[in-house]
Amino acid sequence: MSEVYAARRARLRERAQAAGSQSTLVTRPANVRYLAGPAPQGTVLLLGKREDLLVSTGPPEDRPAENRPDESLRIHELAASGADPAVAAADLAAAQGAESLAVEEHHLTVARHRALLSVAPTLRLTDIGGAVEQLRVVKDEEEISCLRIGAEIADQALGELLESILVGRTERHLALELERRLVDHGADGPAFATSVATGPHSGRRGHRPTDRRVEEGDFLSVCLGADYRGYRCEIGRTFVIGTSPADWQIDLYDLVFAAQRAARESLTPGAAYRDVDRAARQVLDSAGHSGGLSPLTGHGVGLEIDEDPQLAPAAMGKLDACVPVTVEPGVHLPGRGGVRIDDTLVVRPEADGGPELLTITTKELLAL
Repeated sequence: MSEVYAARRARLRERAQAAGSQSTLVTRPANVRYLAGPAPQGTVLLLGKREDLLVSTGPPEDRPAENRPDESLRIHELAASGADPAVAAADLAAAQGAESLAVEEHHLTVARHRALLSVAPTLRLTDIGGAVEQLRVVKDEEEISCLRIGAEIADQALGELLESILVGRTERHLALELERRLVDHGADGPAFATSVATGPHSGRRGHRPTDRRVEEGDFLSVCLGADYRGYRCEIGRTFVIGTSPADWQIDLYDLVFAAQRAARESLTPGAAYRDVDRAARQVLDSAGHSGGLSPLTGHGVGLEIDEDPQLAPAAMGKLDACVPVTVEPGVHLPGRGGVRIDDTLVVRPEADGGPELLTITTKELLAL
């Protein structure tokens, strides 16, 4: 991976130099990991005028090679307890002879920004903006492989849960069991807080599990994801508890499924972000469910569970190939419940078979 990390840093350096900055300081943890591999908490990356450095408060943890930072980078360990690696990196940039330093202003606090200026007053600070986040949007095949494995783990965990007895168990208990199963199958942990929603809670985006117990006739909506080597995926499904769903449950499920299918089928290179959102939203709008819809239909995934692009009504931009996104429309009816169907897919050209579905658990409305 050293060559991959080096190539990513070279692309960032080109952007910074084109904007007039001789050095760049990366502080956002996901961005540091993207450019340098797994590093101790709080580590920052300096792309210096003469040398690139990881600046850390401690040595790399004793982990397997795939979970350690890029071996080609020198790690500068801070001796003083409580020292700020970002401030130390600014001092090192000045010592290398840099006159300017590009920083991630969207990640720095005002106090930290002032500290950088105070330690290296000769440096001219500029903003690199979301340059690293933009580089992260299109994934290479190694990154997609990690997402694919994470999706397989999430599918396994969900599939096993569906084979167990659910009636009488609480949302909180089921969520904890799912997270345990993720780890049992090889995940580093959950990609985000697992959501299990039953009855009137079902269909809510980001529902936090409660002590409500699963009952016969409930909708049960589940949303989970695995963190595998830092990469995070998402899957969401809705089921009915009991022998057969009610007519209103079938109608609502079919509607959300149609919206989800419309959005999935629109995932082609060159498609506008807002057009993907519109594909799902129009299906739900036409059935009179415009009022309670989520602000977006999906989003990018990778080293963070919610990253660019955003598939939303006002989003600007177009999809590229090899961009992994979620498609997750839903409808919640207050007091009754609702449906969410979430998948993680990779945008692929039609010549390569179209969008690649990573989360493959059935979307049939199962009665459990």
